[in-house]
Amino acid sequence: MALVTRPTDAPHDLDAVFREHAPGVYRTLYAFTAGRAAIAEEATAEAFARAIAHTSSIRDPVAWIYRTAFRVAAAELRRERREPLEAEERAGEGARGLERLVDALRELSPNQRAAVVLRYEADLPVDEVARRMGINAATVRVHLHRGRGRLRELLGVEETDDA
Repeated sequence: MALVTRPTDAPHDLDAVFREHAPGVYRTLYAFTAGRAAIAEEATAEAFARAIAHTSSIRDPVAWIYRTAFRVAAAELRRERREPLEAEERAGEGARGLERLVDALRELSPNQRAAVVLRYEADLPVDEVARRMGINAATVRVHLHRGRGRLRELLGVEETDDA
């Protein structure tokens, strides 16, 4: 049985990156896609597959994988938006409160949704959200501000924590 090995000149240990970060990427995408496990799983796998193909040109593999996974998931959500959800998929989303939140998250722009999910679901500081999204921290704050405002508008709730 032949062992498959990575070239020793590869700049990153993507096996270790996968073991350490894949669960977090999946959870973040699960929230980003409003509970669509299949899209989250597919986007996570695709991001890591693309990272393997481009390993020599990647400087920060974790940030690169998050950005790629968000792009893959957003493309799939756009495709899905053109095709109506099946009734049984909608029914499986849970209680009405969760359904309202999921629907509201779908109304945010992809960047607002990513920033909100990374900041509040993954509980990352703004600087880390910026790194993973590949944008600066000031832009993340703008996406968070606008995303929270839009969620307040859609859900009709008062915001109590501006963190």
